[in-house]
Amino acid sequence: MVAVISADLLSSSSYSEKLLEKVISDLNREFDSLEKLSEKDSGFKIFRGDSFQGIVYNPSKALRVALQLKTAINRIHLHENDTNRAFKIEADIRIAIGIGSYDFKRDSIMESNGQAFQFSGRTLDDMKKENRKLQLKTPVENINNEFNSSLFLLDTLSDKWSTASAEVIYYLLNGFKETDIASELGISQSAVNQRKKAAGWDAIDSLLHRYESLINEQFSNGK
Repeated sequence: MVAVISADLLSSSSYSEKLLEKVISDLNREFDSLEKLSEKDSGFKIFRGDSFQGIVYNPSKALRVALQLKTAINRIHLHENDTNRAFKIEADIRIAIGIGSYDFKRDSIMESNGQAFQFSGRTLDDMKKENRKLQLKTPVENINNEFNSSLFLLDTLSDKWSTASAEVIYYLLNGFKETDIASELGISQSAVNQRKKAAGWDAIDSLLHRYESLINEQFSNGK
């Protein structure tokens, strides 16, 4: 069992050339980082200029990866000379996670197929009609039902983020402590803590632990 992440940029036709260049550059940097953490080729690549897909071989880590990619994009702003960082989100992505079998393997992920690919691709197509930003599809309906609700709530929460909120969540997802983030951003630890609370980190962290526990329990040992 693997997780396949399929995603596309939201309203990319309205992005300025500078914003689109920044988004693509930052996504490719994230893909390179993910590649270094995996013994297998995750195959994350951008196609059609505004879509991407890749494999997470440990399905329990797929939600964290999805949120890392989302916050990497949500934190982008073009106010280079303004240290405030708390701007309205300028770029966002729609993400579908499909967990299932990996039946047809090719050198290129775009030529591969299987249950996980089908779940991910079809879910992403359905999301375009429902105005959702993050969804999960697995072979187990109880899991689908639980995370359909919790990820809908996460959509609502993340829609209220500023670029500063997303930036703090990005670093927390990557294992940074508050003091590390403060040093990285050149702000106080108390400011980091305020942004962390405003972004709803405790709820997000709880959701990640629930997801990891349930997916490990259900899909361990290739089940």
